Amino acid sequence: MTDFVHLHLHSEYSLLDGACRIEELVPYVKSLNQSAVAVTDHGTMFGAIKFYNCAKKHGIKAIIGCEVYVAPRTRHDKVHKVDSSPYHLILLCENNTGYQNLIKLVSLAYTEGFYNKPRVDLELLKKHHEGLICLSACVAGELSRRIADGDYEDAKETALEYSAVFGKDNYFIEIQNHNIELERKVLPKLLKLAEETNLPLVATNDAHYISKSDAKMQNVLMCIQTNTKVGEPNALSFETDEFYVKSTEEMSALFGRYQGAIENTVKIAQRCNVEFEFGVIKLAKYEDAEIKDNKAFFEKLCLDGLNANYKGADRDKALMRLEYELSVIEKMGYIDYFLIVWDYINYAKQNNIPVGPGRGSGAGSLCAYCMGITGVDPLKYNLLFERFLNPERVSMPDFDIDFCIEGRAQVIDYVKKRYGSDRVVQICAFDTMKARGSIRDAGRAMGLPYAVCDKVAKLISNHHMATIKGSLEREEELRNLYDSDSQIHELIDTALKIEGMPRHVTTHAAGVIIAQQSVDDLVPLLKSDDAVITQYEMSDIESLGLLKMDFLGLRNLTIIRDCVNAVKLKNPDFDTDNIPLDDADVFAMLSSGRTLGVFQFESAGMRSLLMNLEPQSIEDLTACLSLYRPGPMEADAIPKFLANRRNPQKIKYKIPQLKDILDVTYGCILYQEQVMEICRKLAGYSYGR
Repeated sequence: MTDFVHLHLHSEYSLLDGACRIEELVPYVKSLNQSAVAVTDHGTMFGAIKFYNCAKKHGIKAIIGCEVYVAPRTRHDKVHKVDSSPYHLILLCENNTGYQNLIKLVSLAYTEGFYNKPRVDLELLKKHHEGLICLSACVAGELSRRIADGDYEDAKETALEYSAVFGKDNYFIEIQNHNIELERKVLPKLLKLAEETNLPLVATNDAHYISKSDAKMQNVLMCIQTNTKVGEPNALSFETDEFYVKSTEEMSALFGRYQGAIENTVKIAQRCNVEFEFGVIKLAKYEDAEIKDNKAFFEKLCLDGLNANYKGADRDKALMRLEYELSVIEKMGYIDYFLIVWDYINYAKQNNIPVGPGRGSGAGSLCAYCMGITGVDPLKYNLLFERFLNPERVSMPDFDIDFCIEGRAQVIDYVKKRYGSDRVVQICAFDTMKARGSIRDAGRAMGLPYAVCDKVAKLISNHHMATIKGSLEREEELRNLYDSDSQIHELIDTALKIEGMPRHVTTHAAGVIIAQQSVDDLVPLLKSDDAVITQYEMSDIESLGLLKMDFLGLRNLTIIRDCVNAVKLKNPDFDTDNIPLDDADVFAMLSSGRTLGVFQFESAGMRSLLMNLEPQSIEDLTACLSLYRPGPMEADAIPKFLANRRNPQKIKYKIPQLKDILDVTYGCILYQEQVMEICRKLAGYSYGR
């Protein structure tokens, strides 16, 4: 092990305060020959999974922790000024029990204790202390604040109380030195307290940025958070530039003379061993008192739908496919998943909440079609089941379900009542600092004139994927300003450092977890407005094996519903299911580009494509949507497709076996199904492989 380990550190997930980017932090720690590091973000665990995975990749031990806020009285007391300044406290997970307790604590801090900040209290710490190592924190910790207020005996009593809660070997007196007067004032008393109570010391640096040179950038971040300018009297900032990830030598120079302070960081790191389980699906169970056998019920739903949709030879073909899908679904353990989705879609339909016919890979499942989850016949359109559920690779299936925008919340409420509100929560997402926004925010915080920031920002593409670095490489005017104007040079350098950092947490537009147990047993939660959401974003949730459902709110479904209701006033028998899919007038309208208000066909570029292509069938419309995406557009697929459609003699196949696969798209590869079919037919792959 290393001679020193950082146990008090704030990543970019201490939003607009911490500036240690995880992807940069871990390699930097390794370069210091420190083989472990903790991340202790303010009140949250947003980055825990990303940090753990990044550390594993680089051979560094990840210590999972959090700097929690402790209510001065109880978490339920919320009186202005009296309860407005909670104490800081560092909690580190010694083992998986500690991790379970930490996610409980940070969840309850939001759902029960939130007052300006998420707060725990002594009652919660006593209840959920097992497996946690506690450090007394910085000058905002209870010990230091009591000492600073002249209440040494109270501080001593507090230390003994925390030691009793966590256990003598699990509570450490934390000492820091950032060359701040308050720290110099309390340090002798902390040392005295440790000696009198026989409690161990631990040395930390309250790292908020990686290198000393990043201090100014972190100051800018804090000014963005507080809407102030650097240098203003009321601007929140650190007194010194010592809040960086220091080397072992630097920390030893500061604290080496204090017995155990450096050595204990290593001992704590050795004790902290949390392991996450990835790739093991934690599927909720479909429960219905009237259904004794979920498998038999699932099979009956599928067979009933099959008999209703297919007759004669078509039925025989469909039955073979259905039996194959059933075997895969049952083998992979996803019967409950299908039944859960079927259940809430069935609820929506019974309550006149419009549901989309299906989008994405889920439309490739015949079982889903027969059950009524989707409304697209996968056999008719040659859609592949393996795109949705692959029998040769453990992967989460994913139904993206569109609901009327007005009814979506009602369906989610139904699911919460059905499975319990503690088992159904929405997923968080993070708004990040985009390229243009980083320029404007940094410039505002640095006190630069609006005109300067605006000029620079407008030289950067407004595309959501644009980066400052890419714009510097492409835009000559921007590069010339960067090279010739020192003010703009500093602005861009600062913006580059904050670009991509999470700015604030929000709720994912569609993602909802349905868990087999209370969600706060599995992941940390937070309260956003009135909604309880996860602290882990979607990719982390899925990696932990939690079942994620997409409840998408689609305004067009609401518009269609309203139109249907208007038509029914004159024609009560009107039914959208009976509309012919080959109506010449409809295709004439589409071919003329009169598609404002038509879902996914509204943009100027799409209208131009429609007028050039002159669609005559549903397949043509499908091709339009597939062509009008970044990949095909960049590959010049649109001109080739149009030319081949108008002049079939131009269609050329590299080998004859491609004809049956690509003839529907005039010799062009447009669909993932076509790629899979080519691999199967030419290379002998199975669809799953």
